[in-house]
Amino acid sequence: MDKKKITNMEVKKKNRNDVFRYICRNGMVSNPDISYALKISLPTATQITKELIERGLVEEKGEMESTGGRRAKALAVSENAGKAVGLDITKNHISLVLTELTGKILKYERIFLPYAAGDDYYREVNQKVECFLEDGGCSKEHVLGIGISFPGIIDLDKELVADSHVLGVNDLPFSAVSRFFSYPCHFLNDANAGAYAEGTQSEHIDRFFYLSLSNTVGGAVYSNERLEQGRNFRCGEVGHMTIVPDGRACYCGKNGCLDAYCAAKCLTDGRVEDFFEQLTQEEEEAACLWEQYTSYLALAVNNIHMVLDCDVVLGGYVGSSMGEFIRDIRDKVSQRNTFSEDGSFIRACSHKIGAAALGASLKVIELFMEQV
Repeated sequence: MDKKKITNMEVKKKNRNDVFRYICRNGMVSNPDISYALKISLPTATQITKELIERGLVEEKGEMESTGGRRAKALAVSENAGKAVGLDITKNHISLVLTELTGKILKYERIFLPYAAGDDYYREVNQKVECFLEDGGCSKEHVLGIGISFPGIIDLDKELVADSHVLGVNDLPFSAVSRFFSYPCHFLNDANAGAYAEGTQSEHIDRFFYLSLSNTVGGAVYSNERLEQGRNFRCGEVGHMTIVPDGRACYCGKNGCLDAYCAAKCLTDGRVEDFFEQLTQEEEEAACLWEQYTSYLALAVNNIHMVLDCDVVLGGYVGSSMGEFIRDIRDKVSQRNTFSEDGSFIRACSHKIGAAALGASLKVIELFMEQV
């Protein structure tokens, strides 16, 4: 009896969760739409949306267009259902994004703020967050939480930033950061956050490797709607795989790491967009740098593909800005690939700006969704 009761409750929760996700994903819908798409009865769909309306998560928005019979009520996610904040912390900047439950970006801002270990830094970040929310017209009671993206190893079991060479951080407890904010905080690695943004908002791919090419190089494996973490939460850390034995010094203290050859600073000390403009103008120095850079990158991408046999998505500053120059990487990978593939498995990222911050905010939304 108890087992059956629990099972029925679980089914009801799953149906409610599926309905709410469907509404979030599709915008304006009707109960008949929900019934047909999710293969549940119309009375069940109607009952679930009624519950969601009572909870303030869904609201009626008039009527749908007539299809020949009585017009169905139009349903959409309530504007007051909740919003999520994404915060991406890097060595020299923070990026902030505010999103609706639908994943729509309401506001984005990138702020110059060099990282400094200590309370003063986090107090200032908190002030920036509060100003950001105020400017965005978002009241505190509507904030579901903050997703915080760090460059480094995020140990979810021990709840700490285990190691961030670029920030000079070791064994930083989540609580040492979250205590400065007025909202629930959730932590992600920056490449994982970028991959999460790419994966959760794509309907065309279920498994890929996300290669983040910014001031540091990172990576993440996204598979079947989740991130693969690895035993020690280091899955995808290709920035520190050896690409040239005893090669260039890496900031991690080792030599020959991919990061030392394919970080954005290997192309320019300025804006990456300006570098690609120089490349478009066929400037010789830019062309030489790109030739060298893509040779190392193609080696890494081919190795990743050989091991994982999935698409490789190029993100970060370089992946976001390369545009048509991605063909140079595809050509070089094709020359190396044993199976004569055409390189079409290499794709540029969909989210060009603030991908890590967006992914962090989407993680907050997902955690909320799981409780609906």
